[in-house]
Amino acid sequence: MFKQFNLKNFSFIKASTSLVVIASLLMGQLVVADNAMAAAQEEKKKRPTQLVGPSVGKKVQKAFESYQEDDIDGALVILKDIDASKDYDKAYVSRFIAVMYATKGDHEKEAINYLNQALAPDILNEGDQGEALKLLADLQMQTKDYKNALANYYAWMDFTGKNDGGTWVKIAQANYELKQLDKMIVPADKAIAAYADKPNQNPYILKLTSYYERKKYKEAIDVLETVILIFPENKTWWTQLSMFYLLVENYPKALQTLDLAYKQGFLEKESQIKTLANLYSSNESPYKAATLLEKHIASGLVKRDDKNISTLANAWHAAQHVSTAAKYYGELAKMTGEAKHYSKQGMLLKQDEQFAKAIPAVEQSIRIRDKK
Repeated sequence: MFKQFNLKNFSFIKASTSLVVIASLLMGQLVVADNAMAAAQEEKKKRPTQLVGPSVGKKVQKAFESYQEDDIDGALVILKDIDASKDYDKAYVSRFIAVMYATKGDHEKEAINYLNQALAPDILNEGDQGEALKLLADLQMQTKDYKNALANYYAWMDFTGKNDGGTWVKIAQANYELKQLDKMIVPADKAIAAYADKPNQNPYILKLTSYYERKKYKEAIDVLETVILIFPENKTWWTQLSMFYLLVENYPKALQTLDLAYKQGFLEKESQIKTLANLYSSNESPYKAATLLEKHIASGLVKRDDKNISTLANAWHAAQHVSTAAKYYGELAKMTGEAKHYSKQGMLLKQDEQFAKAIPAVEQSIRIRDKK
C-alpha cells in the first residue's frame, strides 16, 4: 500500500555546475581587481577576500575559456598543469578541478578528492568555501557516503548560517539511508518550516515514511491529515490517508476519506473501487456498494470475473434488490457452472414471484448435483 512513497525511488538532482555558477567562481579572480572594490568586498565578508596570483589567473582564464567552448577535458588538462605555490592558489585550483569533474558527470570520486583538498586549508573566499562544502555533501550523497554527507550538510549550514529547506530534506534522506528512522523527523520538520512560504511535499513524505516503517500509524495519520489540507489536489494523499485509517481500524473515517476521493475523481484503480465498495457494505450501505461495482464493472475498470460478480450479486441481495441480485447470481452460475449459484438464483426468483424463471434455475442446480 505504500509503494508510491518508497524512498529508494526518492532521488536528488545530480550535482552539476552551470556556466553562471562557474562564472561566479571566477568573478574577481581572473583580472587584477580595483583596490577600492576589493576593500569594499573585504568589509562585507567574514574572511578576507583573496585573489589568485597573476600567472595562475592567466591559466585559469584559459581553462574557463575551454569550458565555455564545452571542452571540459581541455579545461582539466590546463588546470592540472598549474603548479601553484601559494596555499590559496592551490585550494582555488583544486576547487575548480572538482567543479569540472562534477560537471563532467560520472567522476564523483575525483571531484570529492579535489574538493577535500580545496576545503582542508579553510582559506577559500567565503562563497567558494560554502559552495564547495555543499557540492561535497551532494556528491557524497550520490556515492552513498551518507555519514560524511550528513556531516558536511551540517558543516555547510554552520558555515553559511543558512536555513535551507532542500538541505534539511537531504539530511532527513541521509538518515533514512542510514536506517536512523527516528532521526528523520527533526530535519523534516525544519524543512517544513523553511518551506513555509511555499510548501513542499518532500519533507512530509519523509515524515510519513519514518512513521510508517516504525509502525507508528497514528502519527502517520496526523501527518496525512495535515498534508491533505495543504495539497488537497494530490490524489495520492487521499488514498494513503484512507489506507492508514484502515490500518488502525477506523472504518468510518476510512470510508469518509475514500468516498470524498471518489467524488473528486481520484480513484483510478480497480483495488481502490473494490475497497470503497467493501467499506460501503461493511458500513451498511450495500446499495452504494452495488451501484459502484456495477458502474465500474460495466466500464471495464473492475474485471468481470466470478469473484467480482459474486460480490456484486451479494451487494444487490443485501440491498434487497432481489430481481437484480437473481440476475447476477444467474450470470455467476453460467461463469462457474456451480449448483449453489443456480440454487441461489432460483430461490431469489421464487421470492420475487418469478416462478417460471425460478423453475429452470432450480432444475439446473439439481442436475449438477446429481452428476456429482
